[in-house]
Amino acid sequence: MKVAVVGVTGLVGRVMNEVLEEFDLEINEYIPVASARSVGKKVKYKNKEYTVVSMEEAVNMVPDIAIFSAGGSTSLEWAPKFAEKGTVVIDNSSAWRMDPSKKLVVPEINASTLTKEDKIIANPNCSTIQMVVALAPLHKKYGIKRLVISTYQSFTGTGAKAVAQYEAEKAGTKPEKSEMAYHYQIFENAIPQCDVFLENKYTKEEMKLVHETKKILGDDTMRITATAVRIPVNGGHSESVNVELKHSFDLAEVVELLKNSDGVTVLDDIESFQYPMPLFAKNKNDVFVGRIRRDESVDNGLNLWIVADNLRKGAATNAVQIAEYLVDHKLV
Repeated sequence: MKVAVVGVTGLVGRVMNEVLEEFDLEINEYIPVASARSVGKKVKYKNKEYTVVSMEEAVNMVPDIAIFSAGGSTSLEWAPKFAEKGTVVIDNSSAWRMDPSKKLVVPEINASTLTKEDKIIANPNCSTIQMVVALAPLHKKYGIKRLVISTYQSFTGTGAKAVAQYEAEKAGTKPEKSEMAYHYQIFENAIPQCDVFLENKYTKEEMKLVHETKKILGDDTMRITATAVRIPVNGGHSESVNVELKHSFDLAEVVELLKNSDGVTVLDDIESFQYPMPLFAKNKNDVFVGRIRRDESVDNGLNLWIVADNLRKGAATNAVQIAEYLVDHKLV
């Protein structure tokens, strides 16, 4: 088994390495890949040092699986080149997510749709992944009519530049405008903009939640609206999700359903102040759900608070779980 990690020196790429080690896939040849400026650098995997290779070199090495975390334009250019050689690409960018010919996969929900013909597999957006892991069992049992989503997203989701901005501001240094990932300071602030604004006045991140959720859950009739906010939390996205279900439900049954769902940990004991927080989700692979309560303002309404480590289940862990599924089911 030959596995390449593309974008290995980036923020998500480094976490990919950690997760690959933890999952202990039987990898005979590990191939670290990055852009030209990082070629020749050394990275560690399972206490061994490896030299970062170029994209061209990696393609010619014909890995069985290439896990991409290198941005949309890089993926659009290089994923097909890997795929032509027979490599299965698991891509973490937005490049292929809404392509109708590509599958958008969260293993707990729809990995069973994968076949040997799928050579480019899309990893969903971080905020979408954690939400649908919690919502899929509810949708299957009760049907979802409408979602009202508010996200509170870590600056780590923006990448290394945002981390550097936050660290500088925390230290009391005012970064140059060119060094800033955001239009405003992120330290001790909340910025109601994740990604760029679109013509409908929503951001790209907000519309990803709308479109990707419908694609993963296989339901275009679902009505969804979202507001995404960037907050000064170092790792971990939180979401307040208001769900209007199609059918009536028993609250205790909902809690039990979530407790028995793969990839979900329920933290919901308000008497002992137990509820999900980024502090507890950090470096963990599960999606944490709490503050589970009925929305008394609407029929069949439910409120959930959903938290996950955005660099893990929101990116690296989901990608590695897809790789694990492919290996286990002999699809590579």
